[in-house]
Amino acid sequence: MVVQRSIPEINAKIRQGQAQVLTVTEVKQRVAAEGVGAIAAIAATVDVITSGTFEPMESTGAFLNIGHTDPPIKIRQCWLDDVPAYAGLGAVDLYLGATMVQDSNLEGESEERGGGHVIERLIAGQGVTLRATGHVTDCYPRAAWETTIRAETINQFYLFNPRNLYQNFIVGVNGSDRPLHTYLGVLQPGLGNAVYSNPGALSPLLNDPDLTGVGIGTKIFLGGGVGYVAWEGTQHFPLQKRLPNRTPIGPAATVALIGDAKQMSSDWVRGCYFKHYGPSIMLGVGVPLAVLNEEVVARCAVQDEEIVAPVMDFSIPRRVRPTFGLVSYGQLKSGRITIEGQSVRTAPLASLYRSQQVADCLKAWILAGEFTLTEAVAPLPSDRAFLSQDPVGTGMEMDR
Repeated sequence: MVVQRSIPEINAKIRQGQAQVLTVTEVKQRVAAEGVGAIAAIAATVDVITSGTFEPMESTGAFLNIGHTDPPIKIRQCWLDDVPAYAGLGAVDLYLGATMVQDSNLEGESEERGGGHVIERLIAGQGVTLRATGHVTDCYPRAAWETTIRAETINQFYLFNPRNLYQNFIVGVNGSDRPLHTYLGVLQPGLGNAVYSNPGALSPLLNDPDLTGVGIGTKIFLGGGVGYVAWEGTQHFPLQKRLPNRTPIGPAATVALIGDAKQMSSDWVRGCYFKHYGPSIMLGVGVPLAVLNEEVVARCAVQDEEIVAPVMDFSIPRRVRPTFGLVSYGQLKSGRITIEGQSVRTAPLASLYRSQQVADCLKAWILAGEFTLTEAVAPLPSDRAFLSQDPVGTGMEMDR
């Protein structure tokens, strides 16, 4: 029997409490236990498959509208808990980036706290000190302002994240003789460890490699609340080389996400810090995949052993680094990989446990009738090249 469903049909079942939902982990376990024949059986009975991740996503930030003062101020410099926010917008519109570093004279403070921590505090309902200076004009006569704000005392507070949900990433190692402090954390010398950031077979976009079920307008779990795919993400690179199962062999597609931070939970939005690299943010994101046909289930059946990532040596300070080849996520999650005959311990930057919790939570929302699906209003582009900046005259320019 050929399975064909529509999102309106699935939503009707969700509202009636009749939808059948599995997490991607449950799909993979069932296919592994029963064989490929389980794919058709799952497609015939299951309406939605949920996926999730909880990992650092540094290209994240928040828009805030703090409301007008009396007399009004046209903010041109602003600090939230001593973290600079961008104020080159409307008079009281601000954008706070997750990796912006705290301005402080306190030793150690400025590096370890940043925008991600302030966003977490606001989502948790805590007060944040705002200091601002203004551009004095006839209609905005106030020159400076200081107050304490909370999520409930400002107008809009929403996340708008230019690049989240990397479809695969790299594995970092260090072939030098000193520790390296990177966006993957500390890489120990002499190939002392290998760090990977993607949760592999749990990762939302690896279960929809050609983005047939994810597009502009797709409704998602974002930070414990409801969000949407707003656009392609920065560095979106769907033309990455792929395996026969269509999963990419390195960083590929990305998405830009948006969601109301006032509805989020600090359980799923956590400021973090990478030693001698800087602040960032841990973010929980879950994507529902509507089982419109059997192919959706087949893609979600992909296992960690069938997805690979490149092992890159961060001791070479170049954009293009040497690689030690490809390893599977099955190998990475075993705790050790072998590099040039050397056994190297591995560790995930993503929380595999909490990634599974995101998928479980989204499943519970759907089963309870609290979360319905949306149809994408437009597909994400499939033809974006990856452009880099090279000095003119070096012979390294991009071909035209």
